[in-house]
Amino acid sequence: MDPLRHHGDAELAPGLVDLAVNVRRAPHPPWLAGPIAGAMRELHLYPNATAATAAIAARHGRDPSEVLLTAGAAQAFTVLAQTLTPAHPTVIHPQFTEPEAAFRSAGHHVHRVVLEPPFTLDPSAIPGRADLIVIGNPTNPTSVLHPAADLRALARPGRTLIVDEAFADTIPGEPESLAGERVPGLVVIRSLTKTWGLAGLRIGYLLAEPDLVRRLADRLPLWPVSTPALAAAIACASPEALAAEREIATALAADRQFLADGLSAVGGIEVLPNHASSFVLVKTVGGLQLRDRLRKRGYVVRRADTFPGLGPDWLRIAVREPAVSRAFLEVLKDEVH
Repeated sequence: MDPLRHHGDAELAPGLVDLAVNVRRAPHPPWLAGPIAGAMRELHLYPNATAATAAIAARHGRDPSEVLLTAGAAQAFTVLAQTLTPAHPTVIHPQFTEPEAAFRSAGHHVHRVVLEPPFTLDPSAIPGRADLIVIGNPTNPTSVLHPAADLRALARPGRTLIVDEAFADTIPGEPESLAGERVPGLVVIRSLTKTWGLAGLRIGYLLAEPDLVRRLADRLPLWPVSTPALAAAIACASPEALAAEREIATALAADRQFLADGLSAVGGIEVLPNHASSFVLVKTVGGLQLRDRLRKRGYVVRRADTFPGLGPDWLRIAVREPAVSRAFLEVLKDEVH
């Protein structure tokens, strides 16, 4: 299997505590569960994305012509790869591997810029000939949040800048998001599956200039987003959702710090600094072997050697509530020592 196509869900198995998939597991609140359930009564109708597109546009202060709803963020990468014709597409690694996989599958020769630990962006490291750049913010799997100013510095005439903000809503206030900005050539991709636990529903979107949105829409199949997913998009763009999102992100920051502090206290575990999202990247000698031992003890963490720029000593650990993290840390201590 192509390592670029390996994702955290492949790590799961019945009976294991999931620390591999970066999707929040809390029950859906009534304001979200209700509209999704209600949409099931409209399955005899073809999906109509007008209201959902308007809701997402309003959420980011954009015009509906700048929004394209997709069946998850992954579909956005696929349609971009099938539509654009860059001469030097460049992916900044380590990051989510699906963008590179999508561009390679579409026949592009992808160039890599591999950052060194602690994986912070240096705009001067990007070759001037790159006419398309993909970067995550915050980045999966490093959990690094790049300053918006550094991302803007990558934009220039004749270049498409694709910023994957699938985890932007895990940051309180989204201070480095470019979703509300109109920068020439900028494409921002967002996901509703992480914070709201909707991975199985497949709902995401991209924000870009109207002309590009029209070109991309022409490439998509008819009715690419289901009626229940459209209902979820409307609900997740509501003021109630945005207030809840901020509360969740604030609580997540505390839970992440609890996990990171506990990991740092385990001898032999190096925690990558500047972690900002719903996961933490760590390095330890024999990481893959440790992962196997943890699996036998009932905990599954994400191998990170499938991310370009990382190797077998790296592991990604999802942030869970402190009770789960505390129990995991006790097992980890046993296995490390």
